[in-house]
Amino acid sequence: MLKQVIGVVVFLIIAASAIAQNFTIGGNITDASNGELAIGTTVLIKELNKATSANQYGFYSITAPKGQYTLVFSYLGYQSVSKTVVLDKNTTLHVAIQAIENQLGEVEVFTKGSDENVKSSQMSSVNLDMAEIRKIPSFMGEVDILKTIQLIPGVKSAGDGNTGFYVRGGGPDQNLILLDEANIYNASHLLGFFSVFNGDAIKNVNLIKGGMPAEYGGRLSSVLDIQMKEGNNQHFEAEGGIGVIASRLTIQGPIQKNKSSFIVSARRTYIDVLAKPFINKSDFKGTSYYFYDLNVKFNYILNDKNRLFFSSYHGKDVFDFKDEEGGFSTRIPWGNTTAGLRWNHVFNSKLFSNASAIFTKYDFSFGAAQQDFELTIKSGITDYNLKYDVNYFPNSRHSIKAGINYIFHTFIPTSVSAKQGETVFDLGKVIKLYAHDAAIYVGDDWDLSPKWRANIGLRFGNFTQVGPFTRYKKDIIGRINDTVRYSQGKVVANYNGLEPRLSLRYSLNKSTSLKASYTRNFQYIHLASISSVSLPTDVWMPSTEVIRPQIANQYAVGVFKNFKNDLYETSVEVYYKDMSRQIDYKEGAQPSDNVFDNPDNAFTFGRGWAYGAEFFVKKTQGKLTGWIGYTLSWTWRQFDEINFGKPYLAKYDRRHDASLVLTYSPNKKWDFGMVWVYGTGNRGTLPNSFFIYEGTTSNDYGLRNSYKFADYHRMDLNVTFTPDRSAKLERRKQRVLNLYKEQGKDTTNLNVCKPWLKRFQNSWTLSVFNAYNRYNPYFIYFTRTGDFADGSLKVGAKQVTLFPILPSVTWNFKF
Repeated sequence: MLKQVIGVVVFLIIAASAIAQNFTIGGNITDASNGELAIGTTVLIKELNKATSANQYGFYSITAPKGQYTLVFSYLGYQSVSKTVVLDKNTTLHVAIQAIENQLGEVEVFTKGSDENVKSSQMSSVNLDMAEIRKIPSFMGEVDILKTIQLIPGVKSAGDGNTGFYVRGGGPDQNLILLDEANIYNASHLLGFFSVFNGDAIKNVNLIKGGMPAEYGGRLSSVLDIQMKEGNNQHFEAEGGIGVIASRLTIQGPIQKNKSSFIVSARRTYIDVLAKPFINKSDFKGTSYYFYDLNVKFNYILNDKNRLFFSSYHGKDVFDFKDEEGGFSTRIPWGNTTAGLRWNHVFNSKLFSNASAIFTKYDFSFGAAQQDFELTIKSGITDYNLKYDVNYFPNSRHSIKAGINYIFHTFIPTSVSAKQGETVFDLGKVIKLYAHDAAIYVGDDWDLSPKWRANIGLRFGNFTQVGPFTRYKKDIIGRINDTVRYSQGKVVANYNGLEPRLSLRYSLNKSTSLKASYTRNFQYIHLASISSVSLPTDVWMPSTEVIRPQIANQYAVGVFKNFKNDLYETSVEVYYKDMSRQIDYKEGAQPSDNVFDNPDNAFTFGRGWAYGAEFFVKKTQGKLTGWIGYTLSWTWRQFDEINFGKPYLAKYDRRHDASLVLTYSPNKKWDFGMVWVYGTGNRGTLPNSFFIYEGTTSNDYGLRNSYKFADYHRMDLNVTFTPDRSAKLERRKQRVLNLYKEQGKDTTNLNVCKPWLKRFQNSWTLSVFNAYNRYNPYFIYFTRTGDFADGSLKVGAKQVTLFPILPSVTWNFKF
């Protein structure tokens, strides 16, 4: 199969090169104010009305016949840059674009909106800019990327207090979340109340729900590709904010101007500090909780053709409890650590490459002690990742991307250790599972004709679990009767598969297109959860002899239409997804069952399928912007050992899901935001009846997920006030000038204000979460009063709501 994939790569390159010789111009596009790579900038050859866009590394390449042309570089919110070029050879041209300083003042100037959603072969994709995300109301004033993408059609929230998200019927583990190409295995803080992504350190967010390009793999449902800022290489800059529960600070600047830069961004909660005086007087005395994030990035421009990046993220949650009177204490830390070194190389105007070495670690630990007894539970996953990608632009009709990727995984599903005094209890060795994960891919974004465009891709993946490993064999009643031991490096299980990808676009006219896509994905690593919400105790597992890779086939068709010179973007998409080899815990199984056993013996396997329609309308420019989204969908699961083998609706099957997002900026001082969401209630399994058996009240549960909770809806509001300091600075300038003139001093080169003072900005944001105080269900529990013997027994159901109306205020600053 590997030979077949290489053959396809060679064929595409030869076929593309066989087309008549043209000339190519390419290079990097940056933001003139800070040197940041300008991802997604449109490059238009005016005379030919031919366009392309900068890739995720800010590199562009466009090909045309010999001649003189005008190249127009444009991006929403930036001044267009025009360059006249004589194209008689392959040429490199780097361009810097300048942001429009006063686009929200009395004179409104806007770059023409992007029509990439209509022209591109990619469908089921949304790109969000951080400036757009910051205007959207957020929980407790903390800008949250994961909460924002849950407002997109086809993406469903797991509910209040959870950053887990479900894309087109898939589970939370079926989303590939990348931060500067590094996998993030647990993307939430505070048990799901906040995401791990500090908005001040993030530059770009891209979500792919379907039609996944061949460069992405390893997950069934979606890709969330998040990129950090590179750091300002022009001048030093600081920004941050002080909120109700957390503060943040970001510092960036040049190491060597125009050559290298850095950015350091940190965030920490102070719940533990603020709540301590109150907790010490309550039943929760001794409790402490906090989380923090640290993002660091350096980049260095070696020359016009080479650039190095180093980025790292470290985040941790820590929960502590100590009962001094009872002699009991517990400490529960968990978090992610990533580090990546990346090298961009431009061979010429047609060929660009990126090489990356990435480290990722997620770990969870639970430690408890009482007097001289100690118990520790640990789990986690560690990755060492190498990847190499190449972009090749042979001519104006082809954009070829190919690459290889290798990951070495180390899994710790669950390990338990205990001791009392000097006595150590034998609970088995720490279980570690090892696996090689490799892939090779090729994709071609191909203009078949002026109306037809296709993105054709093929990915080949191979996953191998290796020793050391011990397999416990069980008899028919579950007792271990044999063991098989695999030495280091010996193959335990091996899987591979081809993943074809195809996206088609047919242009009806300049503002309308039809699209279709087919995607086949394999998922070789799996998340096993005993809870309906994403918790740090969830266990990551590799494919083994028992756990086979999950497979999904997704089909989608859609129509895309823009109105009023791309002022409004609209789309309708219909999809069907079939998922096989889905994983879940057997009835009654627990992660702690791993002692003297293999973790995969606790799982059962089945299938899932989902289908639906998504409707999207977005206004991209002007003082009033935002979008309306609506999803109609069904999500099913079927397991032989669950629900008597009958199909059942998944917990997060949500028939109707709607969102309204509006932002209004009447002038430079004020920004207003509103979010309204509605969703059919989640599903759950509740008792149908209660009965008394041998003096004990027992529950008779209904079928899996047969109960539907009340519908969910909520409105969030925010307003941001940014003081206008220009008049104040001008008055200061005049006072100093008048004073100097009175004293007879020279004012020719007088620098009245220091540069940082000129740039100082601050704003106040007032947010209101759940503005009309809707009591949305979080869970339901049952109470019993009275006595069955005298006929006074009463059983009642009570709903727990997590959040009432919650106002918050945040002060933000930048200089």
